[in-house]
Amino acid sequence: MKLHTVPAATGLQWVRLGMRTFLKQPLAMAGLFFMFMAVVSVLSMLPFLGAAISALLTPAINLGLMSATREAEAGRFPMPTQLLTAFRGGPERTRGMMTLGGLYGLCLLVILLLVGLLDSAFSASVDTATMTQEQAMQVMLSSPALWIGMVLMMPLQVLFWHAPALLFWHGVTPVKSLFFSALAAWANKGALTLFLCGWLAVFLLLGVLMSVFRMLLGGSEASSAILYPAVLLIVSMFFTSIWFSFRDSFLTDEQPS
Repeated sequence: MKLHTVPAATGLQWVRLGMRTFLKQPLAMAGLFFMFMAVVSVLSMLPFLGAAISALLTPAINLGLMSATREAEAGRFPMPTQLLTAFRGGPERTRGMMTLGGLYGLCLLVILLLVGLLDSAFSASVDTATMTQEQAMQVMLSSPALWIGMVLMMPLQVLFWHAPALLFWHGVTPVKSLFFSALAAWANKGALTLFLCGWLAVFLLLGVLMSVFRMLLGGSEASSAILYPAVLLIVSMFFTSIWFSFRDSFLTDEQPS
């Protein structure tokens, strides 16, 4: 395995490949993502423990969606068992994936604690009791804690972007997989930037279309019934495209087994 640097324009190609591959198996890919969301929803009902389990399983689920994309790209129907790919590589791979999940959860906890402290300090200086809902929303969006949290999440996602695939398909240790993931992201920062900008444009376009639908339908309830499934489908396409960013960032003598 060796690092491969791609042109910046490849980022937009990843967006197109994600959409095209999703449309090859739309029911399967959407169904797998909905299963993932259902598991997260059930876990969220468990106080504290549910959030911890969700963080622990995040790298494994991401790998499962990448594995499903490989199947769809090859013209095969991705089965629900693809989501369990991380646990079918033997005890060593499973321990490594759980280690990655633990590291992800620990980093996420540190970020959330920091954001919580900053938000408490900011909220103490603002009286929201007499504010309208719109004013409270504006205050929340202007909170430094929110923006600091978003900035801190970016390096966290970079660290774990390629790590699960490197660990499972190429036997890289958890710590080294984080290092190589960050290294690949930096080497292909132009492509990743265009990749994210491309998906941002897709979501903005969806927002414009939903506004048009809202005006045509003359009510928010009908548009909301369309908006939620549409957003989930676009997010499913986004996760489908992640595999291609990994595939093109590393060169190997053989395809991953």
